[in-house]
Amino acid sequence: MGNLPLKTLLAVASALFVIFATSAMSASAQSKSKSKTDQIQVEYQLPKNPAHQELYKLFKERTVLERLKKFLSPFRLPTPVKLVIKGCDGDASAAYGDGEIEFCYEFVADLLDKRPEETTPGGVEPMDAVIGPFLDTALHEFAHALFDLHFIPILGREEDAADQVAAYIYLQLADDEVRRLVSGTVYNYLVVETMDEDSAQTAKEFLEDSTETHSLPAQRGYNLLCVAYGSKPKLFSDVVSKKYLPSERAEVCTEEYEQLQQAFEDLIEPHIDLDLADDILDKPLLLEAAD
Repeated sequence: MGNLPLKTLLAVASALFVIFATSAMSASAQSKSKSKTDQIQVEYQLPKNPAHQELYKLFKERTVLERLKKFLSPFRLPTPVKLVIKGCDGDASAAYGDGEIEFCYEFVADLLDKRPEETTPGGVEPMDAVIGPFLDTALHEFAHALFDLHFIPILGREEDAADQVAAYIYLQLADDEVRRLVSGTVYNYLVVETMDEDSAQTAKEFLEDSTETHSLPAQRGYNLLCVAYGSKPKLFSDVVSKKYLPSERAEVCTEEYEQLQQAFEDLIEPHIDLDLADDILDKPLLLEAAD
């Protein structure tokens, strides 16, 4: 193939691009035609660890997964997506795959264990540091489901794109809920997860962490703070005045949010029943259940 003339190689490349692009567009069109709302299912699995029994009861009593199900019901999906909470043999994580979003009891237990004992000087309430990152993670994993089921094109790293989609979705909630969710999530990224890193971390360890598919916790926290400020400058004006967000970054946050908004409207919004979404956004999501 190395001996083929340049014009022939360009023609082959162009033909392959057209084939792949046409195939992706066809798959996307088919997924859209088969899609419908209210495609979320829920499942509470009994925990493997007896220590998580109270979490199992708490989630069921407060209908946490049902609240998420209702919140996500306006999204049109070609196949159901199941929200499952389960024991994960000590793995404190959450993930999407094969039509399921799985939350580990260990992940929730870790959030509860590491929440602040009292309201922080920055105004983060203990349960905000649990509910915020839990919802952020849930919507992050749901973004992966949207990318997968609707063949949504992604420019850049998928994990960063999922962070952005998750943030955009809950930034549409009422201001008081947005403030608490963002504050709790940013606290988790900038304080809990960043402080979990060894302060005496070697250069080699730092480089190894930098190879992860997710951005570093501090980067994820500042990215969220930036789009939050860009979307609601008055609501988050103090994050700049108190220098939680550097002024150099704050200057471009409105533009960053507008880019995100345009991408969401072009790629995600066609898969949403907007009338149904408007009704749901007027109601509290998860924080009410924590009070």
